[in-house]
Amino acid sequence: MRLTPRLVAALSGLALALGGAVAVAPAAQASPQGCFYYVLEKHSDAKPEVVERACLTGAKGTEESRRACYFDLRRDYVPAQVAMEGCRRAAQR
Repeated sequence: MRLTPRLVAALSGLALALGGAVAVAPAAQASPQGCFYYVLEKHSDAKPEVVERACLTGAKGTEESRRACYFDLRRDYVPAQVAMEGCRRAAQR
């Protein structure tokens, strides 16, 4: 059993997957989706359902919706700085 061809194939697949993620990443920065991925990347213990709901709430862009987004995330023990930045990203278009 030769390990080299398998390793090359696995690394090639990983490179293609990461290349696609990098190409999509700039578009995902400023939206509820960008908020969602940012919060989960910075605080992986957060519950995805809570983060999704908070980011969709924050996407309205009003001060009240941003505050509601922030407090929803804080109730799930997301650090304050991460919650604030995530809610800010959700409101951007």
